[in-house]
Amino acid sequence: MSLKIRLARGGAKKRPFYRVVVADSRSPRDGRYIEKLGTFDPLKAKDAADRVVLDAEKAKDWLAKGAQPTDRVARLLDAAGVLKRDARNNPQKAQPKKKAQERAAAAAEAAAAAE
Repeated sequence: MSLKIRLARGGAKKRPFYRVVVADSRSPRDGRYIEKLGTFDPLKAKDAADRVVLDAEKAKDWLAKGAQPTDRVARLLDAAGVLKRDARNNPQKAQPKKKAQERAAAAAEAAAAAE
């Protein structure tokens, strides 16, 4: 049984509220979970004290037992000082795609021909 520390969505339509839970990876997102570790309210200000409420000790215990956090939960745990997350960097993401590069090359040729 592989365990995940993930977010379970609650709240109304367009008003998300999440519980940070430990669940079997095969169970549905909002379905059965093993233990609730805390809450996350994305609608609150980033500097609000109650935006993320986590039980750090429980989280450390579950990580020691082999539970894998999702990307978003890893960010939350890193901010809480429970887990060290490697920074990601994808410089290729900012590059224009093939069609945009072709259009830019064609525009440069047209500008050079006009001169």
